Amino acid sequence: MARPREFNRDDALDRAINVFWTRGYDRTSIQDLVDIMGIQRGSLYAAFGDKQQLFLEALDLYEQRFHDKTVRVLAEGGTVQDRIAKIFREVVLDCACDQGSRGCFITNTAVSLAEGDEETAARIRKNLKRLENAFEASLAKAPDLSGRHGPRALARYLTNALQGLRVLSRCCVDVDVLEDAVDVTLSVLDQKQFTEKRRLA
Repeated sequence: MARPREFNRDDALDRAINVFWTRGYDRTSIQDLVDIMGIQRGSLYAAFGDKQQLFLEALDLYEQRFHDKTVRVLAEGGTVQDRIAKIFREVVLDCACDQGSRGCFITNTAVSLAEGDEETAARIRKNLKRLENAFEASLAKAPDLSGRHGPRALARYLTNALQGLRVLSRCCVDVDVLEDAVDVTLSVLDQKQFTEKRRLA
């Protein structure tokens, strides 16, 4: 009996993320995965299960990395506005067309799969809730930024805006369009406008 081919599981999973992210779930075949991951079919099934389970594991790893990065940025020095702005600016850089018009793996999945696949939809809801919670925890430390809406509502707005930015980038629009969208979005964090509103009230 032939000995199963040995491979680096983490490296193979990274390759799976890239192919699913670029091609999407439906346009990715098992043969595509075997070829790009550099493993045999038997090794793929033994290590990851079927195609859907591999896809969900790839999605989870992608989201975990983005979540960890987001939490790290939100814990850095500077103002809350600066930290949130950095997250949005980095998404523009990551999603710009000169990097390939792939958009965001999570957002692409939400648009293409979540409606017909409850397991995937549950993953997307969980992932977006974690992003919302991270924003809310940061905003709660600067209550003056939230105005009359409160940190939770503003966190939900920012989460929605970030996902919209990723959808827009999927269309490979000019980077100026993305930057304008970010500028207007971040204007809600302008502390001066809340101060002026309170003065006029």
